[in-house]
Amino acid sequence: MSDAPPMTEGKALAQGPGALSGLKVIDLTRVLGGPYCTMVLSDHGAEVIKLEPPQGDETREWGPPFDDAGDASYFIGINRNKKSIGLDLSKPAGREVLLRLLEDADVLVENFKPGSMEKWGLGYEDVLSKRFLRLIHCRVSGFGADGPLGGFPGYDAVLQAMVGLMSINGTETSGPTRLGNPIVDIATGLFSAIAILMALHEREKSGRGQFCDMTLHDCGMALLHPHAANFFLNGRRPKATGNPHPNLAPYSKFRTRTCEIFVAAGNDPAFRKFCELLGMPEMASDPRFVTNGARVTNRDALAEALNGRFANEDGHELTQRMLAAGLPAGPVLNIDEAMAAAQTAHRKMVTELGAYRGLGTPIKLSRTPGGTRSAPPRFNEHGAAVLDTAGQCQEPTFGSRPKAQFDPGGLFNFASVDLAANNGDVNFTFTGFLGGIQ
Repeated sequence: MSDAPPMTEGKALAQGPGALSGLKVIDLTRVLGGPYCTMVLSDHGAEVIKLEPPQGDETREWGPPFDDAGDASYFIGINRNKKSIGLDLSKPAGREVLLRLLEDADVLVENFKPGSMEKWGLGYEDVLSKRFLRLIHCRVSGFGADGPLGGFPGYDAVLQAMVGLMSINGTETSGPTRLGNPIVDIATGLFSAIAILMALHEREKSGRGQFCDMTLHDCGMALLHPHAANFFLNGRRPKATGNPHPNLAPYSKFRTRTCEIFVAAGNDPAFRKFCELLGMPEMASDPRFVTNGARVTNRDALAEALNGRFANEDGHELTQRMLAAGLPAGPVLNIDEAMAAAQTAHRKMVTELGAYRGLGTPIKLSRTPGGTRSAPPRFNEHGAAVLDTAGQCQEPTFGSRPKAQFDPGGLFNFASVDLAANNGDVNFTFTGFLGGIQ
């Protein structure tokens, strides 16, 4: 349980137990979608015990950059507030530890290849649901266990391609383009957290847990608004429009004397106000621009007029004037500039604890705020303590990551693990797949 007293030295730290205090989550996930989900829960007080395979979560090695202990930023960014224990689920002793930990757990989250848990005698339907009646089991996978693509591997960028996200990103000249961040993995993590909370709420009425079947495929498709809605109504294939919005104008990026800016007018009254602020009231009555539909049709002419008007403006000063007038606008910032912005600090969106720095939680609750309680764990940092609490010997765990020898034939098939210990080294043949990689 997260019942430690509030911390005061650092930034955006937890100041209480959190809304999910008392919730115990066993986290078997690695890479991004699953760990992102469990970090959301841990930020708000859930006790998350991260069970890592003997080689550790592979994102510990996804760098540079690395911290002083050799963990990569990719791992550090999504694993705070968790306890780490190294566990070999291919061995009976390792599985017994897992079952012991599940005795008082509320949630199990895993992203093994569908069928892996069943192979180990840990399937939800036949084993876990009967032994742990209140357990919520959330599986994150690429496509689920069945259907034409059931059981196949899923990676963020591949799913961006397959569900149509790439086709609507970029420009007509660039062609389909991957979004810069792993949006499908992150969205799957968020949707998974929502699913878990829904199942927990329902459990209050039924007293029973259930299985949450979460896939990158479904979560990626859920991000296709408004392009899917446009297609359903007009039957035309959506195309990439670059920065402009397919349904609104102006809603795009423009260049000023000092920086690029993004402006948006969501309705006709806002556009008239926008034109008045720019000293161009006649543009609001121009038949080409008088309604949003007309502006979308004449988007190029509108962009040409606005680019000419903005050319000699200070973009930072102009967007401040627009915001003060109630018009959405802002400068296009780089990551370092966004981290240093005054609003970022005010909203506590950068958190610090000792040497750890990360993005703060965006979920702001008035009575039970979340935040950072502990830095991302070192591999097996909490192994002894967790096993002691569970009344289990420490034999199945690994004190540090052993040297790994990777089977070249399965190098890109990161996932469920078939392990064979040999004189302190571990040989890994990866036979399953994780539910997403950027």
